[in-house]
Amino acid sequence: MTTPAESTHIDSDQLTEIAIAYYQEGATQEEISKKFGMSRAKVGRLLRRARDEGVVEITVKYHPVFSEKLEQQLVERFGLKRALIALDQPDDESQRQQVASLISSYLSSILTDDMVVTVGQGRNIASIANHVGVVPHRKCRFVCGIGGTHRSGNAINADHICRQLAKKYDGISETLYAPAYVEDITVKEAFMKNGTVKETLDRARRADVALVGVGDMNENSHMVKLGWFTPQEIVEARIRKGVVGDIAGYDFFDSQGNKADTVMSDRVIGLSMEELRHIPTVVVTAAENSKALALLGALRSGIVDVLATSVSNALTILNLDQQMK
Repeated sequence: MTTPAESTHIDSDQLTEIAIAYYQEGATQEEISKKFGMSRAKVGRLLRRARDEGVVEITVKYHPVFSEKLEQQLVERFGLKRALIALDQPDDESQRQQVASLISSYLSSILTDDMVVTVGQGRNIASIANHVGVVPHRKCRFVCGIGGTHRSGNAINADHICRQLAKKYDGISETLYAPAYVEDITVKEAFMKNGTVKETLDRARRADVALVGVGDMNENSHMVKLGWFTPQEIVEARIRKGVVGDIAGYDFFDSQGNKADTVMSDRVIGLSMEELRHIPTVVVTAAENSKALALLGALRSGIVDVLATSVSNALTILNLDQQMK
């Protein structure tokens, strides 16, 4: 039977008081129902409301051992050299920084003098260069694996990232003197034949390590904001061709990891999926939770040697892979 107190409106202060009693003070729903003069069923509804309205936020803190188990599962499932799994963070930028920290540590353990590292573009790759920490000096050459964009994308340009990495590791950087994007395939072919451009791309193709990001097919993606592709082209590629992502900003692929031919495929100057396949260690990173399906496609392509992402993405990738077999 509903009591008079139960029929009254519960304001945000009282909702907070109930949430504190249950989640912080350890009171049972029975104890709360007696204290506030309402049924246990209503207490349950109010606790759900507290979560829905953001009064209560529940975060699962994963133990490092859990991450290690996930890493091992990914290594075994996709034949990887390593999986670098960062604990979940409250926002994308924090997540990128956490993943970048793991990649920086990994690079410090594998880089040696005179190695060549080819570098992609994007916020995840830029986070590696911007990660603050002590790293060993390595006389490596950091080579752009893709051309450049205009000023609004400068901070995530491969050239800018290469320069930052070279400064960080006390190495040298090499610019790819070409735009990342052109509107006409004949212009792209002309750039690819240019001696300076060809020399840099040839060096990138012979790299020991590749650092590349994965993009998802989002009509609000950075590539759309830069004007490379229209939202409609992204939607059509996703719906008609089954495209789920791109690797290194160059080639597009479906959920099975197969390269997909789209109108976007002949517009980018940089390393292709097949060229990345011949590089001994390809490190692929994406921290954002929206990119799990794109990461699965990349993993299924067989190009990825080292995956770096979040716990949430790792769990989703493993679940999707099981469901989509």
